[in-house]
Amino acid sequence: MQIYIRELTCRYRRVRVESSGAISKRIANSADVARTFAFLSEVDREQFVAVYLNARNKILSFQIVSVGTLTGSLVHPREVFKGAILANAAAVVLIHNHPSGDANPSGEDLTVTKRLVDAGELLGIRVLDHLILGDPGYVSMADRGLMTMEGKDLV
Repeated sequence: MQIYIRELTCRYRRVRVESSGAISKRIANSADVARTFAFLSEVDREQFVAVYLNARNKILSFQIVSVGTLTGSLVHPREVFKGAILANAAAVVLIHNHPSGDANPSGEDLTVTKRLVDAGELLGIRVLDHLILGDPGYVSMADRGLMTMEGKDLV
């Protein structure tokens, strides 16, 4: 007789952020998010992160939702909003890096953003922004007015 055992592992990594208490601070704008998560711009593979906020835009927690390849990562609303629901989040800020250094959003980035905004609307959890970190700098889809597709405001 053979017995199969499914094993689940969890890996933790210490990450240095801008200053002590940065993860529990209130987010006022996209620059605050970019500074707090600047470490992602140095990662060699694309990583997609969801930052969960309370009603006053204070960071409750964040989750690395997906680790991809040099040119992309797979993101599904289920993984993004599971963490939001567990954290009792009122809003989410999405972040991912482009290892190429070019922070401009691709067509796929815009499509994923729309899909996540639609899912958040259904759940009552607002997607406030989607930041793409490059080297140097970042692009905030909200700041650039890219949170609108086909005439429909995404947020």
